[in-house]
Amino acid sequence: MQKIYAAITAVNGYVPDYVLTNHELETMVDTNDEWITTRTGIKERRILKGEGLATSDMAVPAVQGLLKKRGIGAEEIELIIFCTSTPDMPFPATANILADKIGAVNAWGYDLQAACSGFLFGLTTGAQFIESGKHKKVLVVGGDKMSSIVNYEDRTTCIIFGDGCGAALLEPNTEGFGVLDSILKSDGSGKHLLNIKAGGSLKPASFDTINNKEHFAYQEGQAVFKFAVTNMANVAGEIIERNNLKSDDIAWLVPHQANKRIIDATANRAGVGPEKVMINIDRYGNTTNGTIPLCLWEWEKKLKKGDNIILAAFGGGFTWGSVYLKWAYNS
Repeated sequence: MQKIYAAITAVNGYVPDYVLTNHELETMVDTNDEWITTRTGIKERRILKGEGLATSDMAVPAVQGLLKKRGIGAEEIELIIFCTSTPDMPFPATANILADKIGAVNAWGYDLQAACSGFLFGLTTGAQFIESGKHKKVLVVGGDKMSSIVNYEDRTTCIIFGDGCGAALLEPNTEGFGVLDSILKSDGSGKHLLNIKAGGSLKPASFDTINNKEHFAYQEGQAVFKFAVTNMANVAGEIIERNNLKSDDIAWLVPHQANKRIIDATANRAGVGPEKVMINIDRYGNTTNGTIPLCLWEWEKKLKKGDNIILAAFGGGFTWGSVYLKWAYNS
């Protein structure tokens, strides 16, 4: 019996039209373009504007474009894993809301929350359903409306994040293409360094939590940076070594777009030059769960069947990981 692999067979993405530049941020908080660019590599980010628009409203065009590319209907999707830190509502799951909006009437689904590592966790989880033979079409979505949880009076966080969404379709493959290996990690002891303090069962919403601005993303920048730069780089190196890959074997490194310096450290650890690293942080900022699928979407036409691709991410709380996959198609 041939081994079944979970291959990505289509990718697509969506970013809002509104561009929030560093120069506009200069009018909002005490910062400047040079300071932001030097420390993060970000020049601009996209923001979802409009009354009543949520994360699922970015997922709809991303997924509809994916289905059109693949030439299939939404009714063929069997499972939707929606990786997000900004669900439309605490419940029902945004995966279910998305299914309703696109007409995926035969899909079940759920949300996966692993902060910025969510898409890797979702990709690996979705792969299990394909490899087991349980499902033949699994949709993994990564997206966040980070502007909904960013305090635009806090210059340490508002410069970093943007809104966006990407999606990937997983299908069975017996040629050896698809997800080949993954290393996923988490460490809850970092919960106090990068979090949203209120809104959960620990600290429900109240007048005090709202007045104290405790429903916005909070981070202790230097501590998070040190942890991220070490662990994201190390896990990428670990998966490369475990699979006996040399730098020449790697076609592309797809790092989570958190910070240009973290991306550079991960590339150095992986032993790949800048020409093999997907970077769009300068235009989109950190879209959290959206960064990796957005990169795959933008670089899709450059990807070739058989390319060895390393994905790597780091997220709050803490989570981190790396996935090794072999690309399954030519665009």
